[in-house]
Amino acid sequence: MYSEIASNKRKTVIIMIGFVLFVSGLGWLFGEYSQQPAITPFILIAALIYVVIMYYSGSKLSLAVNRAQEVAKRDNPRLYRIVENLAITSGLPTPKVYIIDDPAPNAFATGRDPSHSIVCVTTGLMDIMDDQELEGVIAHEMGHVKNYDIRVSMIAFAMVAVVGILADIMLRMAWFGGGRRDDNNNGSNQIFFILGIIAAVLAPIIATMIQLAVSRQREYLADATGALTTRYPEGLASALAKIEKTGSVMKRQNTATAHFFFSNPLKGQGVVHLFSTHPPISERIHRLREMNKHA
Repeated sequence: MYSEIASNKRKTVIIMIGFVLFVSGLGWLFGEYSQQPAITPFILIAALIYVVIMYYSGSKLSLAVNRAQEVAKRDNPRLYRIVENLAITSGLPTPKVYIIDDPAPNAFATGRDPSHSIVCVTTGLMDIMDDQELEGVIAHEMGHVKNYDIRVSMIAFAMVAVVGILADIMLRMAWFGGGRRDDNNNGSNQIFFILGIIAAVLAPIIATMIQLAVSRQREYLADATGALTTRYPEGLASALAKIEKTGSVMKRQNTATAHFFFSNPLKGQGVVHLFSTHPPISERIHRLREMNKHA
């Protein structure tokens, strides 16, 4: 289990470094394309400001759009007891507990750090899971808290937003005669024009795929961390098997918060899975059961 956690952390760091370099490169290309090379540092500063805003407001927005309601211990002793016990085991402060009234079995964690963490589950999850399976799911979500995954996800989300804004501006400049479009006397200008168009079209797709790669690696990491916390990978594997059978698509869907959830809450088949925020459930189950063999 420890090797699985270490491997996923390394992969996430590599992907995030690549993401930062990608955004920086796009910012530089935008500066050249718009004939204002000095604008690149301001683009990176704007991205940082956006990250900070999302860092402090993201949790409230996530709870609001999913209509989550906070519960006290007296409201749901079973759920609260499991959260408390896992917090003690993980050495973390007990997070606030929220519930979403939805028949789909799902859950998510949010919060900018362990001291401000929140664990949220659906009514459907509590209905179909036994205590060991529910404990496995909550341990997975606590793993996100322990590994500061929400912080990583917010950075990735903010970068995708910045890339989308830059790409949109570059396309508008191209179509409406901005940038270097009319400067035909310099071959390098034409090269930047062509590169700008290509970047504007491909950058949002590439950025989204990088974000999804980050999200999928963090899911594997949280699975491994949760299994290490409970010392019972089969509980989480069994929970995933139930979700694979029943489905996890929620009535109220929001693409902006889909990457937070334990299992993909969105509809979609075929090629859509290429852009899924979550790795295949079958692969997650396989990895957990392999951990169980070597535990």
